[in-house]
Amino acid sequence: MSAGATTVQAAAPQAGAPRGAASAAVPNAEATGRRVEEVLDRLAQRDDREASAAAEELVRVLMDFYGAGLARIMHLLGSGADDSGPRSALLGDDLVTSLLVLHDLHPEDTAARIDRALDSVRRQHPAEVAEFDKGTGTLRLRSGDSGGCGCPSTSRQAQQAVEAAVSCFAPEVTSTQWEAAGERPEPALLQISRRPPTAATAS
Repeated sequence: MSAGATTVQAAAPQAGAPRGAASAAVPNAEATGRRVEEVLDRLAQRDDREASAAAEELVRVLMDFYGAGLARIMHLLGSGADDSGPRSALLGDDLVTSLLVLHDLHPEDTAARIDRALDSVRRQHPAEVAEFDKGTGTLRLRSGDSGGCGCPSTSRQAQQAVEAAVSCFAPEVTSTQWEAAGERPEPALLQISRRPPTAATAS
């Protein structure tokens, strides 16, 4: 039996095992990315260029492999399922979404995915979009009334929960700013001045 087959068998849930045991170890995309970088950095520090190059090639091969698999899933689902079926469930899952966005396969734009992120936590932590600057990746959010005590620690925990959801569904959001419920940016003042002098007047 090959080493690859052994690895696949070890990763697959065993027959008769409870479903909860398999779902309890769902990986986190951000943590997994950091872990891969740490391993590659350790290999690079060993001053073994051949081993480091082989490890980087392995990562690229695996990325290409499951990226092609994700592309196939989206093709099959898009050819015969509507938004109320399995496709909608896949797009509403933060782990699946993070993989689709990673490979530029997600069919929804940034605004739609931000809305999905807010919907996933809105019951406990209501928030709405005030503005998203695509150029800078800055998302401005307006906090809602969750019925909590309103203390700073609770508010910050709610904001962190919302920001974590946004980072999964829309990783292109690089920074988040908050404003209180009911707060609105002040309108720009209209500047009124005299018409500048014409060339004839100036002379």
